[in-house]
Amino acid sequence: MKLRFRLFLLPLLALAALAHAKTKAATHATPAPGSYAGAIVIDVATGQTIWEDSADVSNPPASMTKLMTFAVLHDKLADGSLTLQTMVQVDAADARMGGTQVYLDPREQFTVEELIYAMMIQSANDAAHALARTAAGSVEGFVELMNAKARALGMNSTTFRSPHGLPPPSRRVSEGDLSTPRDFAQLCRYLVQNTDVLKYTSVRERAFGAARAKGPVVMINHNKLLGKIAGVDGLKTGYTEAAGYCLSATAERNGRRIVAVIMGSFGPNRSVDKGRARDLKMIELIDRAFAGLPPKPVNLGGAGAPATNAVTSAPTAAADAMPTVKTADLPPAPAARPSSDESSTAKEPAVVFRVIPPVTSPKKP
Repeated sequence: MKLRFRLFLLPLLALAALAHAKTKAATHATPAPGSYAGAIVIDVATGQTIWEDSADVSNPPASMTKLMTFAVLHDKLADGSLTLQTMVQVDAADARMGGTQVYLDPREQFTVEELIYAMMIQSANDAAHALARTAAGSVEGFVELMNAKARALGMNSTTFRSPHGLPPPSRRVSEGDLSTPRDFAQLCRYLVQNTDVLKYTSVRERAFGAARAKGPVVMINHNKLLGKIAGVDGLKTGYTEAAGYCLSATAERNGRRIVAVIMGSFGPNRSVDKGRARDLKMIELIDRAFAGLPPKPVNLGGAGAPATNAVTSAPTAAADAMPTVKTADLPPAPAARPSSDESSTAKEPAVVFRVIPPVTSPKKP
């Protein structure tokens, strides 16, 4: 009797174990939605807003600040006051920056180009500080140029106070760098159209300081969408406790390019999730934005013929080569949470895409 009962029980236990495993796998494959302070998607060609949610909310941009540092450096390179081969002598202040870095030493020299790669791939704060100091004679002078550039680009809700995006010594959000998703989308559109920023932000891995006695730093791009999501080739991530996880991304498919910005993202219940919720939301925004955009008009009849939209359901070759990102490709979400005095976030709304005419002057948050 006992033997019969055991034989009857074993299949039930096996089925229960299988059901538990499937439930566990499904839980990991479908993470709970996170939250963000604000987000926006724009069409680079026209400047039109494709989708937005709280796009004028004020939030620290964290290391996305380095995109404006790059913009000012590009101006310096364009007017000849700097070259990519200009040597930068590291000083003690550069070496003391902390945070993400390439561990510059005051005894070292590097070219402007090497330091730009370090700033844009590794998000190196020490490299950003050294570049700013060299380009303008002082970091304070460089920050003035950053704010002047912001005004020129119509980023009227933005104030920069550093070339790197680290929190101010006081840790008061109001005393640090502040911007909005809309302003950063405008900056990214400018960079994509007028500079070679993608030369740097599309690089997934690169060695820094190959000739150093202590050996090179292998820099890994913090943008996990590179190589995983079709068409993504930039721009910049950012994170501080006050800022949350931020990302300015750009992608091109079928001849159309978009820019998407997410600021102030956290995981479920404001958990620190290594950018997982931000990245998953960005993937959704990019895919759905392209789904609603027609392909770039093409000329099928030679000179003088009117352009027409190429109708195709097949992805481009580049897009075809890109695998869809899997949950396993993104970092797990730890249980730690930010402190309560950090910037607030809002629950994710349903995503509804529509084309909105470009705004000439940002609305007040």
